[in-house]
Parts: sequence; structure tokens; C-alpha cells
Amino acid sequence: MNFEELKNFLDEKADRYNNADFINDDPVQIPHRFSVKQDVEIAGFLAATISWGNRKAILRSSDKMLDIMGYSPYDFVMNHSDKDLTDIHGKSIHRTFNGEDFAYFIRQFNKIYKEYESLENLFLVNEDESNFLHSIERFRTGFLDSEKHRSHKHVSSPYKNSSAKRIIMFLRWMVRRDKRGVDLGIWQQIDPRHLSIPLDVHTGNVSRKLGLIFRTQNDWKTVEELDRMVRQFDQNDPAKYDFALFGLGVTKELL
Repeated sequence: MNFEELKNFLDEKADRYNNADFINDDPVQIPHRFSVKQDVEIAGFLAATISWGNRKAILRSSDKMLDIMGYSPYDFVMNHSDKDLTDIHGKSIHRTFNGEDFAYFIRQFNKIYKEYESLENLFLVNEDESNFLHSIERFRTGFLDSEKHRSHKHVSSPYKNSSAKRIIMFLRWMVRRDKRGVDLGIWQQIDPRHLSIPLDVHTGNVSRKLGLIFRTQNDWKTVEELDRMVRQFDQNDPAKYDFALFGLGVTKELL
């Protein structure tokens, strides 16, 4: 396919898969259950953090965390007791994200929300920045304690060349705005043109088959390689092509 044919093909696939039906089996349904901004952010960040492996298992584990928080994430974050966190420590949550990690995240959310109204404040993109490379690191600095903790591994660093897939996905949920009903678009201070596509095995493989990327690793350098290509198709809303790549991966249309 030439450039125009490829653009039209991906536009058609993005249009097909970017609809409310997408929500039913996807972790994005977790933040969709809430209307208060801080509830949406906390539920969304936790669901995104554990988004690896089987999607049904991700949803079950997300429900487990919501149940522990009494389905009031922000209230729990701001008003939990020491005993609440002690009780969480021994719980199994999702694969390598355990109760200790969950309790750590609750403490860190509490620290952030005592200073800021929204997590958006930690992800703001400067005028001279084209993507979230630096803002993710600023978030990590603000969210994580300076003292090393086992939970730090669950917040990826693009400075260490991680694709930061789960954070990028969370940012798409919070930032991207359209009328399709999938992405929540509750953050108004960040332009969707800065978004990247969450890069994992499936989106990476589809992107290579289509000639969108050529690097073999799924790392931050490859995220930026994919950025450069999809932003030629739509510089204002490049992340919409995540729906196309995801849909093509699920349907195995390119096999």
C-alpha cells in the first residue's frame, strides 16, 4: 500500500473499532464506572497499571481493588486508616502487583491529592515537548518516593527506554476526546496531539506488518518511530490509530 492507501485503510479500521462496544471487554470500562474526576483517575491508573495478561483477569483484579476501596477510590485514598493499609498488604491482587504494591499506591495517591487537585498536574506537557517522554518522568518523580521501593517497577520509565505502554494507555483514556464514548477525555490542559500509541507485542507486530515501524524491540525508541509515522496520518489525533492496530491484532486480519 502507498501512503494514501495505508492512511485510508487505518482510518477505516480506527473508525470501525472506536465505538462503545469496545468498552465491554476492555480495562477502560473500569474508570467509566465513575463520574467524579479523582475517582476516574485513581480507578483508571490502577486498572492501567495491572493491564497485562488476560483481559478478563485484569477486570477481575480491578474489581478486587475497587471492592477493597468500597467502590469510592478517592474517599478511600484520602480517608483510609493505617489498619486499612495493613490489611491490604497480605492480599493477592494481580500477578506481580501484590497487596504491598497496592498499599504503596494508595499512600502515594494520598500524597499527590493533598497537593494537587488532579493527576493531570503531574503530566502537563511543556511547549517545546512533542510527546510524554519528559512528563512521564516528571510524574514518576512526583508520584514515587526517592527511596527505592519494589512498587517502582510498576511505573515504567521511558528514560530507561521502556515503552511505558500502560501509562501511555492511561493517558489516552484521560486526554483523548471525541464523541465515540471510549476515551474519557476529562483532562483539558493537555493536547491530544502529544499522545502516542500504547506499544505492546500485538500493536508492535501489526505495525511491523504494515511497515509503520522497523525496529524489532518494543521500547521507547520504537514508540517514537511509530509516532513519526502515524502523526503524518493525523497530527492532531494520532492515538486514534491505536484502535486500528488493536482491532487488526484481535481479528488477525493481516495473517
